[in-house]
Amino acid sequence: MRLYVGFMTYLTVSILAKDEISFEPKVQAAKEQGAEAIEIRTDSLTSPSPEVTAKLVAMAKKKELPVIVTCRDKAEGGVAELGQSLRLSILREAIVAGAEFVDIEYENFKHPDVQSVLRAMLEQYPSTQLIISRHNFTGPFEDIKLIYESILAVYPEAIPKIVYKARHINDCFAAFDLLSEADCPVIAFAMGLAGQVSRILAKKFGAFLTFASLDDESASAPGQISVRQMKTIYRWDNLNAQTEIFGLIGNPVGHSLGPTLYNACFDSNDVNAVYVPFLVEGEKLEFNAFLKNVSGRSHMGFGGFSVTIPHKTHALDYANQHGEYVDNLAEAIGAVNTLKVGFNGILSAYNTDYAGAMDALASVMAGDRHDLHAMKVAVIGAGGAARAVVAGLVDVGARVTIYNRTVQKARSLAKEFRCRAAGIDELPQTDAQITINCTSLGMHPNVETCPVPEGVLNADMTVFDTVYNPLETKLLKNAKAAGATIVNGAEMYIRQAMAQYKIFIGDEPNEDQMRQIVCEKLQLNS
Repeated sequence: MRLYVGFMTYLTVSILAKDEISFEPKVQAAKEQGAEAIEIRTDSLTSPSPEVTAKLVAMAKKKELPVIVTCRDKAEGGVAELGQSLRLSILREAIVAGAEFVDIEYENFKHPDVQSVLRAMLEQYPSTQLIISRHNFTGPFEDIKLIYESILAVYPEAIPKIVYKARHINDCFAAFDLLSEADCPVIAFAMGLAGQVSRILAKKFGAFLTFASLDDESASAPGQISVRQMKTIYRWDNLNAQTEIFGLIGNPVGHSLGPTLYNACFDSNDVNAVYVPFLVEGEKLEFNAFLKNVSGRSHMGFGGFSVTIPHKTHALDYANQHGEYVDNLAEAIGAVNTLKVGFNGILSAYNTDYAGAMDALASVMAGDRHDLHAMKVAVIGAGGAARAVVAGLVDVGARVTIYNRTVQKARSLAKEFRCRAAGIDELPQTDAQITINCTSLGMHPNVETCPVPEGVLNADMTVFDTVYNPLETKLLKNAKAAGATIVNGAEMYIRQAMAQYKIFIGDEPNEDQMRQIVCEKLQLNS
């Protein structure tokens, strides 16, 4: 009989220390930051032994944190090559010392001698529970459910731990499915940046634990984020099975203010939701596969998505083929930046970039959008952001030229919106009154890149960069030096985010709060 009713999801810090001296401050830091359990990786010790293990367990228990002791086999990610006899002795001592959990690899536990020793120890010390783990550092398992069943078959009281590398975010859904369907505590997540979201959402899906690091530098596995981020950005303490999931679909997504902004708004408005980054690599095929995975799992509580580079046109195509509703403005623009997941996973599609861009420009014109009429505008880029900007400009009668590295792409967009197109090499000859960057050049972390060559910018020009992180891009710095009027991407971001929040939640957001969060975060990063 399993005694797991009402278990919590432990936010766990894995501590790799060389000795007792370096171990203690790490445990203290984990406690202070809000860790809910400690994993002692004894395979990282310079001189691992049962005696040292007992001392480390005692230190951790003084902090009143549940303790997991692991002596990881080198074959499954261990730090050092240790003999099985020593590893088994360390786990035995951990049980005697009162560790709440010990973790052993499935392949090693199947060995008759190892199994008989651990079974006997666990019968003698029933307060310790056994985690049996499988790892794959090269890719996903072929059948995660079979591994789960195999672990329970060999030891029904075990907590199965199944961890694998995600080659793409779509590999995470196998872990989500297992967590949703399991009838006993289980640990399942994907490693790597593509799998990061599976760590963040572990509590939502009822995992027994997930791992976080003390800081970005001390992560013990790819894709780990810090305890502080889990607690302060991703609302760890508020997550539960009913939490609705929102997030940003794009590549890259690490620069996004979305998690900070939306989660703070959810917090202040007491909305049971979380906003996370969904790194969807690839193009239309991979994007469609991601949304198909979402739509087929309406029970998991996906609520909606912001959509960014390079998937805004993919989102429109998908919504037209499989969605319930596409906003007329999104259809006219030819791009979607907002998806709302409705009943049975059916999608509705919108574009809030249009209003955000036009209102941001109008804010420096001392008037409204119609003051842009007949103005000469150079738009750099021909992707999803450019579509919304060009549509808005053409709508108010601006004279637009689209500049792009791939000229044919610029010509295609220009033909659609009845404006001009040119290669990026022709930009130095522009006589535009307004220059707008709609590419990702200059975005964090590649902050030294600039889409406009020297000599183009002048004091009579208005320069608008749709990139918002950093707040003042290299383009805007150059424009300011040339005496131009500048508009940063934060203004557009705030205005489109307000419209997006209302689509997601149904209520108006607090504009002052949004503006404060965005500006404080961007100034902090600059």
